[in-house]
Amino acid sequence: MFTGIIQAVGTIDETIAQSLVRDPSPDHAWTDAQGLRLLVSWGGLDFTDVKEGDSIAINGACMTVLRPDEQGFAVDISRESLDRTVGLDGPGPVNLEKALRWSDRLGGHLVSGHIDAVATAVAIEPRDESVRLTVRVPTSLGPFVTEKGSVALHGVSLTINQLRDHAEGTDIEINLIPHTWQSTTLSRLEVGGGVNLEVDPMARQMARIIERMGSLQRAKQDV
Repeated sequence: MFTGIIQAVGTIDETIAQSLVRDPSPDHAWTDAQGLRLLVSWGGLDFTDVKEGDSIAINGACMTVLRPDEQGFAVDISRESLDRTVGLDGPGPVNLEKALRWSDRLGGHLVSGHIDAVATAVAIEPRDESVRLTVRVPTSLGPFVTEKGSVALHGVSLTINQLRDHAEGTDIEINLIPHTWQSTTLSRLEVGGGVNLEVDPMARQMARIIERMGSLQRAKQDV
């Protein structure tokens, strides 16, 4: 689990096809159909307590640390994860957060690191010192977002100020304070660009409970 409080911006320095990792011979025809190995530098992240096998969130996606050293670490990302995320298939800056320890402060909200979908930025508007970001959430996830509720974008825990349901999905408006804008990769987001979205796991669980209770009640009435 994570909190959605970004601890550093690192960099994906290199991506290597999993087929090449398994068979590095020069005459082997590589393909990324099985996924990629990412080589990631720490940025300003304190890595002194990170060991192989630990979990780390990269742009909100939970990954397993491999071969950590002073320069960085590696992770293996499956084709399934690549198909459901953005910003993890090539070199570039990424938000990093180490897994939550039970003794840590929960500054954001509980984030699982399991990306639900790629949302789309539909507006990025300066508002005094802050930035108002409007993101379109897929229709299937609309029931799990609410005003003043929490959402994670590229792993950043954020509060929804307003929302609007429409035929193409649900637009959520979020205010990014200067610290968040300057300290995460959200400042590199462009209108029309994708962002990794995770809805609040508690909202999803509550929706499932209500749905199931409704189904049981209807079944009793039909008897």
